[in-house]
Amino acid sequence: MGCEQKKTDDQQVEQKISKLISKMSIEEKVGQMAQFTIDVLGKGGGVYASDEPFELDPAMLDTVFGKYKVGSILNTSNNRARTTEVWENTIKIIQGKALQETGIPVIYGIDAIHGVTYTAGATFFPQQIGMAATFNPELMEEGSRIAAYETRASNIPWNFSPILDLGRDPRWPRQWETFGEDPYLAKVMGLASVRGYQGDNTNHVDPNHVAVSLKHYMGYGVPYSGKDRTPAVITESDLREKHFEPFRAAVEAGALSIMVNSGIVNNVNGHANYRLLTEWLKEDLNFDGVIVTDWADVQNLLSRDHIAKDYKDAIRIAINAGIDMVMEPYNLRFCDALVQLVKEGEVSQKRIDDAVRRVLRLKFRLGLFDRPSWSRSEYPDLGSPQHEAIAKAAADESITLLKNEDNILPLKKGARFLVTGPNANSMRTLNGGWSYSWQGEKVEEFAQQYNTIFEALQKKFGETNVKYEPGVTYKMDGQYFEENPPEIHKAIAAATGVDYIVLCLGENSYCETPGNLDELSLSENQIQLALALQKTGKPVILVLNEGRPRIIREIEPGSKAIVQLYLPGNYGADALADILTGDVNPSGKLPYTYPKFEQGLITYDHKPCQNIGQKMEGVYDYGAETAVQYPFGFGLSYTTFEYTNLTIDKKSFVPGDTISVTVDVKNTGEMAGKESVMLFTNDLVASITPDVRRLRAFRKINLQPGEKKTVTLKVAANDLAFVDADGKWVLEAGNFKFQVGNLADKVTCTQTKIWDTPNR
Repeated sequence: MGCEQKKTDDQQVEQKISKLISKMSIEEKVGQMAQFTIDVLGKGGGVYASDEPFELDPAMLDTVFGKYKVGSILNTSNNRARTTEVWENTIKIIQGKALQETGIPVIYGIDAIHGVTYTAGATFFPQQIGMAATFNPELMEEGSRIAAYETRASNIPWNFSPILDLGRDPRWPRQWETFGEDPYLAKVMGLASVRGYQGDNTNHVDPNHVAVSLKHYMGYGVPYSGKDRTPAVITESDLREKHFEPFRAAVEAGALSIMVNSGIVNNVNGHANYRLLTEWLKEDLNFDGVIVTDWADVQNLLSRDHIAKDYKDAIRIAINAGIDMVMEPYNLRFCDALVQLVKEGEVSQKRIDDAVRRVLRLKFRLGLFDRPSWSRSEYPDLGSPQHEAIAKAAADESITLLKNEDNILPLKKGARFLVTGPNANSMRTLNGGWSYSWQGEKVEEFAQQYNTIFEALQKKFGETNVKYEPGVTYKMDGQYFEENPPEIHKAIAAATGVDYIVLCLGENSYCETPGNLDELSLSENQIQLALALQKTGKPVILVLNEGRPRIIREIEPGSKAIVQLYLPGNYGADALADILTGDVNPSGKLPYTYPKFEQGLITYDHKPCQNIGQKMEGVYDYGAETAVQYPFGFGLSYTTFEYTNLTIDKKSFVPGDTISVTVDVKNTGEMAGKESVMLFTNDLVASITPDVRRLRAFRKINLQPGEKKTVTLKVAANDLAFVDADGKWVLEAGNFKFQVGNLADKVTCTQTKIWDTPNR
């Protein structure tokens, strides 16, 4: 579509929106700003749950759409995945009622986090932390494209994904929902995800794509306590330079909506933060999409954070800060309260009209006025072999080999195993939260056709060669960290007559606040199981199936090999089996720093004073040492790669330049393998202490044995700027170190530039 035609089409849409708004009552406008959960509409004992099988309640349809003119519904009923038939029938009825009452279609939203969470038969990919470990944005884009298609197959056009929070604190229970600790990696993978979800034309999203909702804007992932939805303290420099950057890039790429951080940043609640919502997003970036709250977070301004005197006051604060749609999700009083605020002059008509325009614009962009619902038969590829092959490929590339002592892996066919540990025979732990239900506790009901680790190894090595005795098991009807009384002696006895022990440790599924923890170490039962099995003298292959890096310092020395699965999805066990045999060469890289000590938490882009082993001389020896288990970007392969001939096209540069770095990479081993070639930079001297290194570019390549490729990585000079103490972007004259693999060189910036605008 040509630029002029696009502009004309956009103008026509805006004219249609203006005409609609001019005819709407204040009650109809407020209704468009309201979003309620589906259980409010279901038959049953109340708004919090519905009867099974699920049916819509005509009386509640009259209330929600007839009286309150509500514009959006979200979630699944009874926290349970549904068939596409249920989705189609439910949403057709909802759309019919909404159109009858207001002439405006509903926009339905869902959390489709690693595939379509609440659709039975959908394709499940690794969780975002695993996708980040692939360092493969093309794979990320394809996975998001498939998830978009399957979301549309469920009659849903709006997905609350991707998550662009930075997972910089392993204590935080949502780290596995992120792309890890680095802002550049999060930006690149986030952009790939947005492209996959929304397609090429975000003003006219086609029927195979959906609108994204970037979340959770912003600073959510670094709570000071490590607990979910607790306050964060972030410097102005880090807030703009690191936490804002992935969101900025995604907004400029056309992201259509944003969900707000539930927590507090620098003493200001995310839903009351006019500066971040209105000034940074709507004014500085000209964002014309929808800003939606997270679950019940307007109520939290009153009941949790005590910055509102009553519920009505909480609504006033949030809407005036820049919120366009309120995910209530149960309290229908929201509509009456906001109408009253407008009539009292506490919320301006202009603010309401702006919010409604944004909501209607999103609905037009998604084509809902033309087709508010559709037939699932138009989407025959839901869960197709082609889709699931991509999920398997993603699991293959995500799994990260952390240790391989004496090259014990890959294993020979015919080897005899004991498969043990609480994660050895569970589909629930492979998928984690947001899998068929919020906390992932219903996975076994929906994923029986896939293989657990025990089942996958049986199929790979033969049933007679693989024994199973867990030794430690989770209490599946309890909290995620609860375990049954251990039976370690049974696992020790079962180790007789095997060649290897595959020990599967980690975490049970959890999501959000229920996943909070008080210590980062693996459970005592799991540690004792590992130590006891190591004493048998049988080689122990430690498989970590966890949402965040649990401390393994005590059991790492006695493990011959360590494999990090993260939360790999339904094909994670098959991918592990292929890696253990060498049918797949591992290529995942850690998207976070794996800590060694509870009090040794650090990110790779730390300050020089935090360097491992760097001490001050003399009496003022602060002993600033921080040891880590494994560094960011680490991951082994069954082959070896040699880096040579690092070349930088400029010895000096100025702001606005592009710097090209080339390097030769050769596979010097005997097996084909994939390598993520990463370019790091270091500003050697700056007016505020620079980070020791920053990831600036990467590219994943595939090399046959003996093959060599020349890789070119480009960096915009302006991307080497930092945010100074005054909140301004600055690129200073001086030397920069560029490093790829074990090769490094210096280049010089010859001019200083300070940006007057908030963004470069």
